[in-house]
Amino acid sequence: MKILIIEYATALGIDDPSICAEGHAMVNGLLDDLKDRDIDYLIRKQHTLNNNHCNPVELKGDLMDWLYNNISNYNACLVIAPEEDFILHNITQFIEKEGINIIGSSSNAVMACSDKFKMYESLKNKVPIIETEKVFFDDIDKYNNFNKKKVIKPADGVSCSGVMIITNLEELKKAALMLETNLPYFVIQDFVEGTTASVSLLSNGNEAVPLSLNFQDIQFLEEGINYNGGKVPLNHKLADEAKLAAKKAVESIDGLKGYVGVDMILGEEVNVVEINSRITTPYIALKDILDFNLGEAILDSIYGELPSKFNLNGKIAFIKENNKLKLKKLN
Repeated sequence: MKILIIEYATALGIDDPSICAEGHAMVNGLLDDLKDRDIDYLIRKQHTLNNNHCNPVELKGDLMDWLYNNISNYNACLVIAPEEDFILHNITQFIEKEGINIIGSSSNAVMACSDKFKMYESLKNKVPIIETEKVFFDDIDKYNNFNKKKVIKPADGVSCSGVMIITNLEELKKAALMLETNLPYFVIQDFVEGTTASVSLLSNGNEAVPLSLNFQDIQFLEEGINYNGGKVPLNHKLADEAKLAAKKAVESIDGLKGYVGVDMILGEEVNVVEINSRITTPYIALKDILDFNLGEAILDSIYGELPSKFNLNGKIAFIKENNKLKLKKLN
């Protein structure tokens, strides 16, 4: 089976080195896990990867044009791309229509998770999820639900991009002007105090298996929120409840497959924030402490097979420093 890996930031040569740091780390980890497979990966000339196992393919022009001319040469494709502007959905949908197997979630599942309000509507009666409102840009003046601190974010945003805390209408108007989205609306969520975390899971489309609870190192600033890395695994009194909530969330949306990440805040109780229908940054640490090959397990999950027993051996922090992502083993 010939497989193509597309990591959006490194394939397109995104200028932001902070974004590329995570992209480099994830694709390097995958190529290491899948070194015994027939793998091509797309890369821009200005990017280099510390990998000698798989076959780099230089992307010189437009990604979608390249896919149109070349995707038929592959049996399967694994895509890591942002949800914003529905980039991940559009790439996934194109590859599906070309009849190539997706090593990951279906385009319908990606769409269900890419619009944060649609995702909230799908999950609100099934898991403990933070209350979310949809607000149209044209209706900002009518919003008056400031009973507590709020979080504003693009409905199709990714990671911490565009996420800001607000307490009144003037702050809402100012924050809305800074949002980057092509949608006519955004979302507002209640601000919940607690530990920022995520759960990494494998799913075969019917059943999901939680692999680890992860700490997310998020810094709240006046100008927004910064993601500085994290730690795998996270020991927390709500760990079991968090994994159960993540499992229910993933199993509630048809078509979620492969590696899936569920963001949450652990306060007095578990609060699901959103689902990432793709490989997320904790992969780079988790792959080194699981007692099985995580990349191979992602491939297996697409064809229905999930791990029944496994162990996490150790603890690893991943830290963003000087636009690089570094791993540090912890005691």
